[in-house]
Amino acid sequence: MDARTLTYRTTTAVTVFVLLSGGLAYLLGAEWAVAGVTALGYPAYVVTLLGMWKVLGAVALTVPGYPRLKEWAYAGVVFDLSGATVSHLASGSAAFHAVVPTALLLVAGVSWATRPATRRLAAAERREPIAEPVPAA
Repeated sequence: MDARTLTYRTTTAVTVFVLLSGGLAYLLGAEWAVAGVTALGYPAYVVTLLGMWKVLGAVALTVPGYPRLKEWAYAGVVFDLSGATVSHLASGSAAFHAVVPTALLLVAGVSWATRPATRRLAAAERREPIAEPVPAA
């Protein structure tokens, strides 16, 4: 196994673990998880919504195929973790609370950047721009 594959598998495993464990904690209504989200000023029902998205994102990143779905899952990870970082900074939390989601965002970014070609959108799937018609002479 080459270094790129090892890096991809390791960073993806960490990303999936974070999504799955966090999502399950949210869905099961773990007291510490709900308290953490409500301390940031969000209503408690947001925990259930985030929990569903995290679990679905973890599944999307691990299931073979579906490269477009994986792109959306990675986008969701960016939205989730960057939102967590900004929420901690804006809510008056201690600055170190923003470090963890930022570090996890970097890990997910490495996972995305090192993913194999089979997990990327193929160039053929991308729409080419439509050529302008040539005016008749």
